Amino acid sequence: MKWTEDRSDNFDDRRGSGGGGGMLVGGGLGTIIIAAIVFFLGGDPSAILNSNASGSQQTEQRQLSQGELKIGEFVNMLQALNEETWAKIFNDNNIKFRPAKVVLFESGTQSGCGAARSEMGPFYCPNDETIYMDMSFFSELQSKFGAKVGQFTVAYVLGHEYGHHIQNLLGTLGKIDQLRQSGRYSESEMNRVSVANELQADFYAGVWAKQTDSREKILEPGDIQEAMSAAAAVGDDNIQKRAQGYVNQESFTHGSSAQREEWFMKGYTTGDIRQGDTFDALLK
Repeated sequence: MKWTEDRSDNFDDRRGSGGGGGMLVGGGLGTIIIAAIVFFLGGDPSAILNSNASGSQQTEQRQLSQGELKIGEFVNMLQALNEETWAKIFNDNNIKFRPAKVVLFESGTQSGCGAARSEMGPFYCPNDETIYMDMSFFSELQSKFGAKVGQFTVAYVLGHEYGHHIQNLLGTLGKIDQLRQSGRYSESEMNRVSVANELQADFYAGVWAKQTDSREKILEPGDIQEAMSAAAAVGDDNIQKRAQGYVNQESFTHGSSAQREEWFMKGYTTGDIRQGDTFDALLK
């Protein structure tokens, strides 16, 4: 994808800072990997972030390499493009916009939802309206889940997480939390709500891609295919097949590969935030 000169002030690069922010470790590696799979690209991961903790890990401070600095600059650019596009969409719909913060870290750091670990993958914390990303995740996405990783893979992932911030601003995440805390719904019913929630974030990522490209002309050949590859890689059916050899649709929390591709592309083809009511489409 093409780079722009856009940069954001709501960006915090904690890589190389040392200490891991009091990172919590423990639980077995298998448990941690499963948690990362289940909650990848999720909403509020605090329950997993705060569980299985038995100690802390310290890392030494270090200077970031030129390559790492370039990666930080790229993520900062994507963040700025999300801010600009969503500010315009909200303004066009007479809604007040508030930008999210983005934190890059390595190994671990503190978040408003508890101690963040790299094994969790990228996530959005509604408590502090911040997206947390350890960039080592993307090598895992390619090697373990079969995604074709490129620059627009990062754009898709950040766009999805920013989609959760949009849901937070619009009150969607709050309503889902109320449903969960009410105790009136079974696990399978809440799983269906979670799927609708995640697919809407994919839709918002597609809307962002469409509207940003219309304004900035950032897309190059192959970019949308990279997003589709990432969406397919993190489909629940693909993850379950790789992890356990079979698929249990009732346990889906993020949607199938086909659904994730479908809703990202619907956002991209329409570019219209009003077309993304996944809850009405999936929970009838």
